[in-house]
This record gives sequence, C-alpha cells and structure tokens, in this order.
Amino acid sequence: MKAEQKRRQELIAATIREIGAEGTLNVTVSQIAKRAGVSPGLAFHYFGDKEQLFLATMRSILRTYGALIRANLVGKTEPVERLTAILETNFSPSQFEDGAVAAWLNFYVLAQTSPEAQRLLALYHRRFHSNLVYSLRPLAGDAAHGIAERLGGLVDGLYLRFALNRSHVDPGPAVAQVLKALEVELSALDG
Repeated sequence: MKAEQKRRQELIAATIREIGAEGTLNVTVSQIAKRAGVSPGLAFHYFGDKEQLFLATMRSILRTYGALIRANLVGKTEPVERLTAILETNFSPSQFEDGAVAAWLNFYVLAQTSPEAQRLLALYHRRFHSNLVYSLRPLAGDAAHGIAERLGGLVDGLYLRFALNRSHVDPGPAVAQVLKALEVELSALDG
C-alpha cells in the first residue's frame, strides 16, 4: 500500500511539473507518466483517466495550501494577525512556482466543464471566505461578509496579474496591495 501511495504522489508531482512546463491541461498521461518514470498503464490503473489524475492533483494542491494556511495561523490569536497570515499565504513563494501557477489557472478552466472540479473550487472559495469572515467578524461585525468577498476578489485578481507576469515574479507588491485594502476597509468602519 505504501508503494502505491508513493507512486500516486510521484504522478501528482509529475502532473504539476508537466502542466507547469506546458502551461496547459493539454498534456497526455504518457507525458506525465514519463516524467514520473512509470508506464502510462500504471497511471491509468491508479487514477482511471486523465481528468481523475488532474482532480487528484488539485486535491493535493488544496491540501498543501490548507496545511500552509494552518501552519501560518499557529500562534496568531488577534484578528488582524490572522487576516494578515491568511492573505499573505495566498502570495507565498510556493503559490508562485510555475507548476502551481499553471495548475491553479487550469483548475479554474477545468471547473467550467467538470462538476467535480467545480465542487472543489467552490469548497476552496467557501473555506477561504469562511477563514476571512471568522477573523473579520470581531472587527467588522455584519460587514465581515462583504469585506471578505471584496478581499477574496482582490486576492484572485492580483494573483492572476502577478502570477502571469513571468518576467518579474515578486508577490510582495500584491501582498502590500491586499493588506492596504484590508486597512482601508477597516478604517472605513470607523469613519
């Protein structure tokens, strides 16, 4: 069982690298399997088809992202500390690696035609929104949901803009803009 789990992880890692190299989901299971050093038949055996392999890859990316969020929240008890950690995580270096960028972008595309990808994407958005609202509520009360929606949209938009600018990948300015937006939102509540 352990060998099977290791092979699955190798195939998922190879999928991320192959999508990153090609920038598209138009990669073959043969390309992915070759990158993982296994036969295409083994990839089909473990995942059934290419879409299931892509979905397993997205689940893996979402688990990694969730673990990163949880790790960055350790010891953060104040709402602004928690919000900062959540927002900064979206622009962490691991989220800007070629494979991760391509996988996220293609995940959004896959969600247009795949009900399971759409479900995973909706789950990600709900969790992100919920994390923001939880930390915003003590500061913003009933306005927390609206602020979380705006911050989520800003994060998505800035991620696209900065991630697609491959000539200069520095997420620092994106983080600064999101944190400034948070500051403006919170100061507007006082005014």
